[in-house]
Amino acid sequence: MRNYDIFYRRIMRCENSSGWLIMREIFGGWMTRSGIIGCRFWACMVIIISNFSFLIPNLAAQTRSQWRDSLEVLNSQLRQHPNDVNLRLLKAEANVNLEEWDYALAEYGRILRADERNLAALFFRAYVHEKQRHYTEAKADYDAFLAIEPLHLEARLGLAHVLQKMGKKKDAADELNHIVQMFPDSADAYAARAAFETEQQQYDVAAYDWGEAARLRPDNVDYTISKVDVLLRLGRKREAREALDDLVSKGTPRGILKEWYDRIK
Repeated sequence: MRNYDIFYRRIMRCENSSGWLIMREIFGGWMTRSGIIGCRFWACMVIIISNFSFLIPNLAAQTRSQWRDSLEVLNSQLRQHPNDVNLRLLKAEANVNLEEWDYALAEYGRILRADERNLAALFFRAYVHEKQRHYTEAKADYDAFLAIEPLHLEARLGLAHVLQKMGKKKDAADELNHIVQMFPDSADAYAARAAFETEQQQYDVAAYDWGEAARLRPDNVDYTISKVDVLLRLGRKREAREALDDLVSKGTPRGILKEWYDRIK
């Protein structure tokens, strides 16, 4: 969790254990022919229901081969319904899971030419641009998304990540500060800023932010471990031990924390 890139991928829930993008984990809400309505933060973890989702069984847990099969089904359906936005979003998702970035961009571009305010297409085109290191284009899509939906945590985190990738560290820090102000009760907001601060070796403020993240989500062991890491970098061994002991008292097996206890000796 100390690397901001790793944290970003986890916080955005852009990848599952196999590394494939799962769109439904980022957008909670219902997908309609006009796009996404009622977007909620990923914490809701509500699966999008599409008018055509029955065509593709177990869509959110497919292998690469199954994604290819799904893509064939979607292409067949698109020949019958070429202007259906849902189908094009699902096809783009299949392209992304198959790492067919150019095809995904083409689909999102087609959707946005018909509806420049389609939030799903804007968000995931930004993601694809990031994968291709098209950071200027990714920033433009996040900006367009946030102009419509300014209170979307993941889009703001995405923007901060892109700003960092563009070398605009001050702008990235400003955006992360803004995120914490906008979402003061979000553990992930504090953790995102803490990951960035840790990477910048700003350990004092990182220790505070990891602590706030752990306070807001006490069941997340990673947040406390990240705090312990920066405390040890600061030479604050007593506080680090207290944090580890607190984890043990709450049920974390001591053996899992052996590496960290050993660093305190």
